[in-house]
Formats: sequence, structure tokens, C-alpha cells
Amino acid sequence: MGQVMTFIPKSEFLQIMLDRGFVADCTDYEGLDEALVKGGMPAYIGFDATAKSLHVGSLIQIMMLRWLQKTGGKPITLMGGGTTKVGDPSFRADERPLLSAEQIDDNIAGIKRVFAAYLTYDDGASDAMMINNAEWLDGLNYLEFLRDVGRHFSVNRMLSFESVKSRLDREQSLSFLEFNYMILQAYDFMELHQRYGCMLQMGGSDQMGNIINGMELTRRAADGRVYGLTSPLLTTSDGKKMGKSQNGAVWLNGDMLSPYEFWQFWRNTTDADVGRFLKLYTELPIDECNRLGALAGSEINDAKIILANEVTTLLHGAAAAKAAEATAKEVFEKGGVGDDLPTLTLSAAELGDGMSIVQIIVQAGLAKSGKEARRLIAENGARLNDEPLTDAGLMVTRNQLTTPIKLSAGKKRHSLVKLG
Repeated sequence: MGQVMTFIPKSEFLQIMLDRGFVADCTDYEGLDEALVKGGMPAYIGFDATAKSLHVGSLIQIMMLRWLQKTGGKPITLMGGGTTKVGDPSFRADERPLLSAEQIDDNIAGIKRVFAAYLTYDDGASDAMMINNAEWLDGLNYLEFLRDVGRHFSVNRMLSFESVKSRLDREQSLSFLEFNYMILQAYDFMELHQRYGCMLQMGGSDQMGNIINGMELTRRAADGRVYGLTSPLLTTSDGKKMGKSQNGAVWLNGDMLSPYEFWQFWRNTTDADVGRFLKLYTELPIDECNRLGALAGSEINDAKIILANEVTTLLHGAAAAKAAEATAKEVFEKGGVGDDLPTLTLSAAELGDGMSIVQIIVQAGLAKSGKEARRLIAENGARLNDEPLTDAGLMVTRNQLTTPIKLSAGKKRHSLVKLG
């Protein structure tokens, strides 16, 4: 693979990828760069439909496709309607649960809404395409597939890939179904190359083995020269996996995570990550990203607000970002309620004669269990309407919910509770 340290790209896309920190590795820097200079390169990233939304962990790949389009390339978002039926085993300790065709279609419909915020889909030269690999995988003849495609794969080599090896080294079962995943992903690359002239597959660094398989299959079976480009698997500076918050996955669909909660996730970025995240997740000039990331003391909080506003604007629009910032100011600076806070709506039937405050804290997503909620109260970390909450035995009745109440866990997590 090419050496990035001494390589100076001619193409705008690859220059941006390198300058902003998107690149973990590339199969051939010089070859890819020369192909990009010609313009209009189709490139793809695959997304399996294992949930109704992608989460923040996928945002680095989405931004790569966005920059590709902005620099004249043609992005292909490949939806894994076929491969989701198998499940990617890469660096997993167990087999993914199998989903029905109806669940997969439902998930794809949810994921499509995210891409529309970042990419322009149409029939123009650099307009994005959304393709479902079920188009060619669902109708495969097994015997023909083994004869025409399977013969190009060495089991010895497949066993040597880290994504498989790590599973086997831990003596955890790897089903034949999962083992087939890398062959199907390789076949995707060849199909996209033959059907749409796709020359580049991008993905996280854990996908390099699968990408190389696709390149080699395309070369052997279709006599095509294609490339691979991977992004780093991001962790925050404190070692946490990108895309997770205290309350679980940071979803990109607004109906699974409110724009305010999304904004707040970025506002809570660790100081050391601000500059890096500005380069990866916004389109601010690099010099400005570096300047903001170098701020210290209370000034770094201004940079975090800029980060939150920029990222939220790309996904949810400027109005949502502005509303989220206004709500944060209302909540944190003025001690108010805030119109845009996450809201738990309880029905009269649910509430009955009263519901314990511990149970409400859990339902509002401010604690994962009753034990955690009680500990939060005991350690003076819970507040009710901005006043300390000290009674873990408090019962909330209909009379107390004639107007919404505000619950807080620490200084940064809040929820409204109201009667529906």
C-alpha cells in the first residue's frame, strides 16, 4: 500500500481527506489520485440495515461521501438489503440476530432519510445514487455463484484476515453464514464496477480485508482496476467508542434522538477532541478548526457550541440548531425549562394513583435502572424543577403534572415529564 507521509495528492478530494484526518489507509495512493484527477469518479460505501437509523459512528463515512460529491465525484450509497440477511462478523464477539425481509426494508426506509440531508440524489454526473444490493444478491444461483465467484477465494487467506482471526483466536463460533459475508461484499464491489463504473470502495479501517477481497475479485473476474480507502475507527480522547453516549447510541434520525439531544452530544465533546471533530464533522476551513481547537479555559466552550451548531445544521437544519442552542441557554444559564428538551409523556393509565420518581427517572432515560436512579438521588445528582431531589420514595401524582415538570441528572442531562 502507498505511503501517505511522502505523498502529495493532485486531486482535491484526496487532499481534503488527508488534510482533515479522514484517511487510515489506502491501497494505492498514486493510482487512486490519478483516477480522481480525471473527474466524476463513482465511489461507494456500504451500509447494512441492522436498525432504523444510522448512528454517529457512521457519520465519518457519510461526510466522506459528501466531500466526494462536493469535489465532483459520484457517491453511491449501497444499502445492504441482501448482506444484512447474513450480517457482518467483523470484530464481533457473536453472531448478529437475523432480521426478516420486512424488518430490513423498514430499516432501509428509515436510513434513507439521513442521506438526503448530506447528499444530492438525481441523474446528474455528480449526483448520488442509492442502490440496494438485494438487486443482485437475492436472485443468485448458488451453484453458479460458487463456480463463478467462489473459486477466486482462498479459505487460507480469508482465515488470515484480522476480522476473522480475532474471532477464532477467542474460540468463539463463526458460522458458515457469517463466513460468506466477505465473499458477498467482494461481489458487491465487482457488481458496482461492472454496472456503474464504480472504482473506489471506502469504509472504516476494519473493512480493509473485505475491500481487498473485492478489489482482487474485480481484477480476476472482471479485469477491472479499483481502489480502497479506509477511515480510522474513531474513539474519543478518553477512549470511548464514537457514537455512544451515556444514554446509548447517538442516532441520526430525529425521531430516534431529538435534535436537541444530538446538539447536546456535540456540545459535551471533550476539550481535546474539539479541533479533530471540527475537521471531520463540519465544513469549516481547516485553519479555523485548528484555531478553535486550540482555545483554552472557558473559550473552548464557545468552540464546542460552534461544533454543535455546525454538525446539527448539516443533519437537522439551521433552525433546529438555533432552537437547540436557545434551549441549552435557557436550561443552563437561566435555569428554565426549555421548549426543545426531550420529553416523557405519561398517560393517565400509566400514572394511575401515582408513579415513583425513580421509575420516572428511568423511563425518561436519565438512568438505566432503578438502582442507578436511587444512587443518583442519594449522591445529590438529581434535581426536580432545578431544586435538589432528595427523596427516592417520592410518588408523582396527576396533581403534580398539571404542568410539565423538569428532571435533571447532573448538570448536562435533562428531561421534561408531562401528562398526555
